[in-house]
Amino acid sequence: MLDRNYKEKMIESVLFSVSTLTVVILLLICLFLFRDGLLLFEDVPFSNFAAGRFWYPTSVNAQFGILPLFFGSLIVTAGAILFSVPLGIASAIYISEMANPRVADYLKPFVEILAGVPSVVYGFFGLVVLVPFVQQTFNLATGQTALTGSVMLGIMALPTIITISEDAISSVPASLKQGSLALGATRWQTIYKVTVPAALSGISAAVMLGMGRAIGETMTVMMVTGNTAVIPSFPGGLFDPVRTMTATIALEMGEVPQGSDHFHALFAVGSVLFILTFLINLVADSIKKKYRFKVD
Repeated sequence: MLDRNYKEKMIESVLFSVSTLTVVILLLICLFLFRDGLLLFEDVPFSNFAAGRFWYPTSVNAQFGILPLFFGSLIVTAGAILFSVPLGIASAIYISEMANPRVADYLKPFVEILAGVPSVVYGFFGLVVLVPFVQQTFNLATGQTALTGSVMLGIMALPTIITISEDAISSVPASLKQGSLALGATRWQTIYKVTVPAALSGISAAVMLGMGRAIGETMTVMMVTGNTAVIPSFPGGLFDPVRTMTATIALEMGEVPQGSDHFHALFAVGSVLFILTFLINLVADSIKKKYRFKVD
């Protein structure tokens, strides 16, 4: 008995240590990121960074305005979510509620395999296949546009949205569905009035995680969006080259002099990305709690 209690305490201690280490690592990352990012504002006013319309870090009069990068990330992410969310949720509903069990058994591993494809492979596919297609279809000067990036990020976000949404829909108690059918509801009515609302907590988490995947992606958008640091219009900006925050960090960090304003500006951009991701997670957690409470 004592030996069993000792083992349980050891396991609890190990789990507590791992959890504490995770928190400490996160705090160290925050300290490292924000420390170098804040040094930018010793020489550059915060208003010039937050409201600046131009990103010219290597010119004589260097300008570090984040707005072109922020709106570039925003329009690409928004397009990706508009593309992937309806398709992902519809696919999850089909796999969970409508597909033949044998068909579902084939589809689920295929979707999970898509999640493991390296981002550079998606980027290469987009550069070789999608970029020429967009250029020819819309008669553009170049196919490396925000629209191309949105489609590619939407495809990359689909496995996350489909897998988590399908798990949430499959977890809905069968008694809810059977009760709806017993009251005379059709299969479709049961799906969109009972099953989907009951699984809304998991579906919303899937959407937010897909959004996080899209806004944090680097290699694919760097290859297919054109990397032009201008503020895009909407919706016309979908057909123009843009540059995202992640692509800017990846393109410029390797050649920037360490300790320069440009160096610190890239850390400031990374800090903004960190804050955005943190806010997305807070919103996702809030939505999960809200709809879980309603369902319970």
